[in-house]
Amino acid sequence: MTGAGSGIGRATALALARKGAAIALADIDETGLQETARQIAAGGGRSSQHVVNVADRGQMEALAQAVEAQHRRVDIVVNNAGIGILEDFADAPLEDFAKVVDINLWGVVHGSKLFLPALLRQGGGHIVNISSLAGIISTPGMVSYGTTKFAVRGFSESLRAELAPHNIGVTSVHPGMIRTNIAKASRCADSVLQQRMIEWFERWGRPPELVANKIVHGIQTNRMRVLVTPETYVMDLFKRATPALAEQVNGMLMRRLRSWVDPGREQRNRAPDRAPEPGRRAA
Repeated sequence: MTGAGSGIGRATALALARKGAAIALADIDETGLQETARQIAAGGGRSSQHVVNVADRGQMEALAQAVEAQHRRVDIVVNNAGIGILEDFADAPLEDFAKVVDINLWGVVHGSKLFLPALLRQGGGHIVNISSLAGIISTPGMVSYGTTKFAVRGFSESLRAELAPHNIGVTSVHPGMIRTNIAKASRCADSVLQQRMIEWFERWGRPPELVANKIVHGIQTNRMRVLVTPETYVMDLFKRATPALAEQVNGMLMRRLRSWVDPGREQRNRAPDRAPEPGRRAA
């Protein structure tokens, strides 16, 4: 399980451990991994800890080998690690976009591809890929994040169809607003906006245990998609019924929400008026 050092990853690891599973915990945050392992042990469960960068193919190959060597089999793969960039596409450097793709999409592809041989040898298993509400409807201000979450959804549904004859289920998970560290870990050029988003998530977000319980049920029932939180259900239905109108309304709501969370943002970002240089005409 990647991204197991906090949030949805930790909650899901604990939920699966309570079901009797031995958990291979993977995260780039060693301190977070140790805390998750401590909580699993306190509940009588078993785990191994692996510090890994999911964007690094070599590290993920080593992880797959280590997990199979230590646990002897792999029944469930949960690709959960992710980051966000809270910045308009026009302002964000391409290096930031590439980093989000490397972690949010390639991390999922690496985890699915490199653990798949074990699932095929065993004759079955399940892959869980964490997408988002942003994989259902657009996310202005987080274009790189939304791009990867739509990609995770498409990848998961295609992979599910391909692996169905092999008794391997694939589920994409679409949480809405959840109290995790993603707002803190996201890169944002506007520190005021980021702090207010963190406060917003802490106040209004649902607990990650809600997602974990839905994931466990989704595995047990082999669901193609797992929706979490009321806003995800509402937007999913809205997008199905009237796609263009749903996107238009969501874009308006996101802009208003952003202004509400940080009403001084536009004024801070507005360039000062400058008179044209002498002898030159303003464009």
